[in-house]
Amino acid sequence: MTASQIQPETLLADRERWVARGVSAPAIVAVSAEGAHVQGADGVRYLDFAGGIGCQNLGHNPEAVVEAIHAQVDQYLHQCFMVAAYEPYVDVCRKLGELSPCRGTDQKSILFNSGAEAVENAVKIARAATGRPAIVSFDRGFHGRTLMTMTLTSKVKPYKKGFGPFAPEVYRAPAPYPYRGITSDDSIAALEQLFLAHVDPASVAAVILEPVQGEGGFIEMPADFPARLRELCDRHGILWIDDEVQAGVGRTGPVWAIEHYEDAQPDLLVSGKSLGGGLPLAAVTGPASVMDAVDPGGLGGTFGGNPVSCAAANVVLDAVPAMRAQSEALGVKLRAALEDMATRVEAIGEVRGLGPMLALEIVRDRTTKTPAPDVVGAAVAAARKEGLLLLACGLHGNVIRLLPPLTITDEELDRGLKILEAALV
Repeated sequence: MTASQIQPETLLADRERWVARGVSAPAIVAVSAEGAHVQGADGVRYLDFAGGIGCQNLGHNPEAVVEAIHAQVDQYLHQCFMVAAYEPYVDVCRKLGELSPCRGTDQKSILFNSGAEAVENAVKIARAATGRPAIVSFDRGFHGRTLMTMTLTSKVKPYKKGFGPFAPEVYRAPAPYPYRGITSDDSIAALEQLFLAHVDPASVAAVILEPVQGEGGFIEMPADFPARLRELCDRHGILWIDDEVQAGVGRTGPVWAIEHYEDAQPDLLVSGKSLGGGLPLAAVTGPASVMDAVDPGGLGGTFGGNPVSCAAANVVLDAVPAMRAQSEALGVKLRAALEDMATRVEAIGEVRGLGPMLALEIVRDRTTKTPAPDVVGAAVAAARKEGLLLLACGLHGNVIRLLPPLTITDEELDRGLKILEAALV
């Protein structure tokens, strides 16, 4: 159906009538999408710096992905891997194993529907492998909306308010946040204090950390922190789960964000979002010694690793490694443009992130660093009126995150950044 055939007001009224209000959505109705653009039913061709919340690293409807989907649809839509094995699932696991940043040999994977489901199962695998119950997560981390992943997540509203009680045996420590004065030393010291005051490290199965905290504000870990976390985990026999649902699949340049750091091999990697090229798919990857700790039948799901999603992912996993130079060049250009913007826009307190996964923290003034979520809300709304889709994030909602496709053209990027700057002044 074309934009002229869809009446946005009618659809939005139907949404209000039939869709639960717990699903937040702006007043945009999409009718098609391609590359860096979403066509709205209102006739506006939106430049997309949101990417379905980080799910379109290769852009909307990449030709090779669409072709693979069509080819798979002609064979079969669903089997359930627990009923009949199929090649696309095995191929995705093989490619994830070959690309894995995890320590150890004989890498294996298991596929799921969403990042939250994959995180949930990474916890199950870690508990089975160690025989320990406790999990440690970090301030400003976001890991999903299931009971376990909501418990791991560090933001009350809207993700946790009214949804307790939460899962037991989850503990939390501050993650580094240099802009707010929390250093790697502070975080390591807090973990050591946690092990003295709240949980015996001998009962901790795993710690889970995003190398770039997504919903938490695109806060990248300092260069020394992942290696120091690795050493602390090894000292206590704790596994390290690297949550790259948003930061992975080329978002920061290399396939995995943890590749930016030396001496920082995780035990388990969780991937998702852009892994499926726009279709639901997520994974847990790690060495066989950890992954195979669960007995047959202990892991699974009816639709996990759906063959159509796997067909798309196989194209994505072939394409992303070859795009590293292009992605890194985009990161350099984008950071330079944002830092230049910060010389003119006083509300920009910090430009941060890794590669082309970048954000602006917006503050009242640069001395007090008081968060300014109202400025962000107004800027996101103003940009949308001018045809640019943006997302806010951060514990206070005062961070603008930028998730343009890695395939964006210079002209598209420049146009989007002009709209962004105008929305902030």
